[in-house]
Amino acid sequence: MRLSFPHPIIILLGFVILAGLSSYFIQSGSYERILDLETGREVIVPGSFDSIEDHNASIYDIALAVPEGIILGADIVVLILLIGGAFYVVEKTGALQEGIEALIYRFRNKQYLLLYFIGFVFAFCGGTIAMQEELIAMAPIFVLLAKKINYDIRSIIALALGSALVGASFSPVNPFGSLLSQTIAELDFQEGFAFRILFWVVAILIWCAYHIKYGKLNNSTSESYEMKPVKISLRHTVILILTFSGIGTMAWGIVYQDWGYNEMSALFFVVGMSCGLVGKLGLNGTARAYTEGFGELIFAGVIVGLARSVYLILQKTAIIDPIIHGLFVPLESLPIQFAAIGLYLSQAIIHIPVPSTSGQAVLTTPLAVPLMDLLGISRQVAVLTYQYAAGLMDLITPTNGGMMAVIAAAGIKYNNWISYLWKSWLLLLGLGLISVLIALFWFS
Repeated sequence: MRLSFPHPIIILLGFVILAGLSSYFIQSGSYERILDLETGREVIVPGSFDSIEDHNASIYDIALAVPEGIILGADIVVLILLIGGAFYVVEKTGALQEGIEALIYRFRNKQYLLLYFIGFVFAFCGGTIAMQEELIAMAPIFVLLAKKINYDIRSIIALALGSALVGASFSPVNPFGSLLSQTIAELDFQEGFAFRILFWVVAILIWCAYHIKYGKLNNSTSESYEMKPVKISLRHTVILILTFSGIGTMAWGIVYQDWGYNEMSALFFVVGMSCGLVGKLGLNGTARAYTEGFGELIFAGVIVGLARSVYLILQKTAIIDPIIHGLFVPLESLPIQFAAIGLYLSQAIIHIPVPSTSGQAVLTTPLAVPLMDLLGISRQVAVLTYQYAAGLMDLITPTNGGMMAVIAAAGIKYNNWISYLWKSWLLLLGLGLISVLIALFWFS
């Protein structure tokens, strides 16, 4: 029997089982937590760690975590289905293909400008609203674009999803990452703004340049595409305006109206139905297209749910806090440079069992800050080691359901994604580490 790389569901089920088994080897423990009035979140009290009664996950608990994880992520699953259905309807009207062809023709002699534009737009979205799950539904657009411009689909996903995650990682204003961590660390975000924005620009330039250079396909079997002038019809123009207005409204709602997944889902349900009717699909035709879109994205939704299952088991067995405690305590006796490197690597490891960037900020920043104070290092280093490491791990850790769902929706196997991405990922991981080491002196 020929061995093949495991299916994404098998990979995540493996992590669910591993999480359950680890509860038998790690003593349960917890930190005390208090409510931070400024952020409205519960934060850890430094020095309060203590072992508690051991909680081991039974076979029953491991099996139950699968449906519970999917239910826990129900709001995201609904968002994926409704936004995905909306984009599927838009695709069925023909407006999407016509719009992409017009865009490609417009940049026919300067294709790299189009790709840089895509990279920086998604980096901006990632850096300001932490865009990730919203990209799952856009996978068909990226697949179509890759075919039309003769690029490896992995490079296009890297320029879209990857840029969003890199943008979020290096951003000075990510409300779910750097801003949250700085607030917990009692830092003024303006203090490190120029430093962070400089490395944000450098990181995005390096990331885009790499994937634009190495993503181009040179094989003769790839789809040939003859450049022809494309005029977008009035009907398709209205559909595209509705679609992009929906994306803009979503960004406005997240930033200014504190929208959650339900509000975004409702918005795109209206957008999808409107586009179907404008595109002359009719009520029944629009409903059928929506249903087909659901079918395409149910798998992506299950992936997101299974990623939640891993965290659910770690949380129920109370072994997240002991993992963090075990990684942070040894750093207290190291020289400052090695302590900063150790903290950076520890934050990267912690992001595997804690794939939520905001959750990791709340868990680790209250512990990293007194460690930095003890060593005489600026608290900015505590924030930087967290935001770079956690954000970049989102690109590769299988417990990040959003990333797994996007690559699955684009038809990319996880092992193929990693084999393509690892060099550019290490490049930015190194850039982040350089930034941390410079920060030791910059903020001294």
